[in-house]
This record gives sequence, C-alpha cells and structure tokens, in this order.
Amino acid sequence: MAGHSKWANTKHRKAAVDAKRAKLNGRYIKQIEVAARNGGPDLAGNPGLELAVSKAKKNSVPNDNIDRAIKRGAGLSGDSVEYEEITYEVRGPQGSALLVECLTDNRNRAASEVRIAVTRSGGTVADPGSVAYMFQRKAVVQLPKAELSEDDVLAAVLEAGVEDVIEHDSSFEVRAEPQDLHAVLKGLEEAGLSWDSDEVEFVSDVTVDLDVDAAKKFFKLHDALEDLDDVQNVHTNADLSAETLAALEAED
Repeated sequence: MAGHSKWANTKHRKAAVDAKRAKLNGRYIKQIEVAARNGGPDLAGNPGLELAVSKAKKNSVPNDNIDRAIKRGAGLSGDSVEYEEITYEVRGPQGSALLVECLTDNRNRAASEVRIAVTRSGGTVADPGSVAYMFQRKAVVQLPKAELSEDDVLAAVLEAGVEDVIEHDSSFEVRAEPQDLHAVLKGLEEAGLSWDSDEVEFVSDVTVDLDVDAAKKFFKLHDALEDLDDVQNVHTNADLSAETLAALEAED
C-alpha cells in the first residue's frame, strides 16, 4: 500500500503483504504489459518498460513471465491486451482519504467491485476531485537506515532533482518529481546504496493520525480494496503514531 511509508513494513502490514505475493506479481505483469504497449518492447528505448521490468525482477517475478508480458503488451504474441487506468476517490475512518488506482479491462466491473468493497468496509466513495486535491504525484524511494546518515543520502541524490529526504525511525524516504525517478535510482546505485522500494505514488503533505479503533477500520477498508484484482495501488494520507502501532502489533 502506497502513501504510508513510515509504517508500511511493520509486522502488522508485512504479513498481509507476504500473503498476497501472487497478486502483487500479477500487478507487476500488468504494468509491464501496459509499458510495452505504450512504448514498444525494447527496454533500451522504453524507460517506462525498463523501470517496470526492473521492479518486477526485484520482486522475484520469473523471467519467463516477464518475457511473455512484454510480448503480449507489444502485440508480438498474437494476444491483444487493452487496459484502462481509472482512479477512485474514497473517504475512510477518522477523516482519512484514499486514492485507488485501477488497471482494468472492464470499467463496469472495476467500478462495481470497488464500490461494494468500500461500502461493506465502512468507507464512502467520494465525488471526483473531493479527495484528489489533497495528493500530489511523486517519485518515492525507501532506503533502510542501517548506518546511513541523511547527509549520505543527500550526497547521492542531490544532482538528481530530489525534492526532499525524510527521516523515519528505521528508514529514509526520498521524494522527487516522477520524471526524476530514474536519475535518483542511478545516483543511489553509483553511491553503492541499496533501497527497499521505488514507486511513483500519490502523497499528501497533510496526514491524518488514526487511533487504534480507526486504524483497525482503516485496515479492513484498505485490505478489501487490495484484494481486488483490478486494483494496482492504494494511496492514503492516513498515519499511525508509534503508540498506535505498538498497540496493533501487541494484538497480532
């Protein structure tokens, strides 16, 4: 789930993510197909495809699956693939907001499934524009803190057009404009720094702190959306304090 970097890898979330690995792999395949359709099958001439393939490989998607996805997307296999990108805006508990990105071959099915999941989980599908204005599209890279300092990270990405480096308890978060993601990753690679994830996300400068009860309701809503095959990403402005996190993990 995007937009919640400070607590994405807590024990409470990690188990849920691990359980959905096959679904996640399917999403990477879709991204590759779309990138190949939009820019062709040549990685060297298609930066979007190169990034999608790199991400898939980093998440252990088999090479054969990647090759087949490239051929399908580029129309080289005889199969045609047509996906439509749709974003739904959702209001969650305690004033939280979610942007739900879908990649679907059936708009009506996606709309119906998202609405049912939201309604059954206590959320509300919002009017277009009523939630989206709170978010900006950014490239977000997560690095494990280990022995790194903020100066180490800044030195690696300073010339890549980075906008901000945010320090969390166990990680650093680098934010940049989406078009600068490749330059940021290149800077980190040349500096010998490893990273856990690199995504183009919707992020909000104004976050909403959830208490324990609201967090439980929020996870129910989020997980119901994540379970949908057409959903690619769920972005949110929800946040959890250290106390709320500790309370949740104590219940696991």
